[in-house]
Amino acid sequence: MIVHRYLNLLCGVDEAGRGPLAGPVFAACVVLHPARKIDGLADSKILSEPHRERLAIEIKLHALAWAIAAATVEEIDSINILRASLLAMKRAIAQIPVLPAEVCVDGLHCPEILFPSRAIVKGDACVPQISAASILAKTGRDAVMRAMHIRYPRYGFDQHKGYATHEHLAALRANGVCAIHRRSFAPVRELLFPTPRSTELPF
Repeated sequence: MIVHRYLNLLCGVDEAGRGPLAGPVFAACVVLHPARKIDGLADSKILSEPHRERLAIEIKLHALAWAIAAATVEEIDSINILRASLLAMKRAIAQIPVLPAEVCVDGLHCPEILFPSRAIVKGDACVPQISAASILAKTGRDAVMRAMHIRYPRYGFDQHKGYATHEHLAALRANGVCAIHRRSFAPVRELLFPTPRSTELPF
């Protein structure tokens, strides 16, 4: 991989999928091209799905560099969701063929990397590079969850993307836990290891 150094360029990083009960956690990083403006960048959560998909195409076409990575369900259950999110971020950053001046990460924590880094709370709403990363992470993960729906059609992953909606919880109770459910998350863990109810009389 050829690595290029550009002065004063920012790399934005964000994750998608910390909250769901199923599926991997994704992260993306984006270095925007100084001469190629992308209009409409915003926190992916406030954008409609069609709008996100259109922007994801633009970002991939016009950004100076971008990368998407993930941490698996097994890694989430092994090291916890925060560490798995940071691991996915680190993997994404390792893929980009540029050396940014600074890496800005949405939230409270930064992954352990060699570049100068800064955590920015709600950065996906105010830093265009992080907004772009949030869009790539979200659209990348959504595509995987739609594919998981084909493999596990009883859970509705194409609709809720693994989040703990009423429909998802009902499907979990009806069908049990599948291979991509996060066993360390309480609603899944409680199905696998139900807490015994006391049979003692209350007097």
